[in-house]
Amino acid sequence: MISLPIYDRAGNQVGSYEIDPAVLAPRVNKQLLHDVVVMYQASRRQGTQKTKSRGEVAGSTKKLYRQKGTGNARAGSRRSGVRRGGGHIHALRPRDYSYRLPRKAVQAATRMAIRSKLDSGSLVCVDQLSFGEPRTKEMAGVLAALPLAGKSTLVATAGYDVNVYKSARNIEQVTVSPVTELNALTVLQPRRMLVTKDALDAICRKGQA
Repeated sequence: MISLPIYDRAGNQVGSYEIDPAVLAPRVNKQLLHDVVVMYQASRRQGTQKTKSRGEVAGSTKKLYRQKGTGNARAGSRRSGVRRGGGHIHALRPRDYSYRLPRKAVQAATRMAIRSKLDSGSLVCVDQLSFGEPRTKEMAGVLAALPLAGKSTLVATAGYDVNVYKSARNIEQVTVSPVTELNALTVLQPRRMLVTKDALDAICRKGQA
C-alpha cells in the first residue's frame, strides 16, 4: 500500500490517498509495454511514401544497343533501375502501418504504465483542478506550485473539461487527457503525470473492474 500525498492548487499538502499498486497492475511487464507503445507509434505513421518503378518513369523502352559485339555490358532500356534516372527496383507504395494487439493486452498495458509512474514517484495528485473559464496563467501557476513547471507533464482529469484543456494547451510540453482516453504511449511519453483525485478514483475503479 502506498500513501500518495494530495496537494491543493497552491502546492500545500491537504491529505493523502491510500492506493495499492496491485489494483492497477499486479506487475509491470516491460515487454508488453514496449509492444503496445510500438503499436501506437506504428499507427501514427502516415505511410504516404511513393517512388516510381521502371514502368512509371519517363523514357523510351527501346534497348540502348545490341546485345553483343559492343564490348559493353548487356543493357536494356534507360528506365532500368540500375541506370541513373531509372525507376526504383523495389518502388515504395503508400501503405497502412497500423495494426492492433488484443484489447485486454492494450488495457493491461495502460494500467501498467500508470503503475510505473506511481512506482517511480512521477505521479502527482491534486485535490481538484477546475476553472470558470480558460486561464493559461492560472494553470501555469498550478504547475509551478506543485512543482511541475518546465517538465513534460500529462494532466489527467476524470472527464473532458474544456476549460482545463484550453488553459493548458498553450503551455509547452503539457498535454491534457480524460481518464477514458489514456493509453500506454500518452502516459509514458511525458516525465510526470498530474491527476486529480476524481481521476485517480476513476483509474482505480477501472483497475478493479
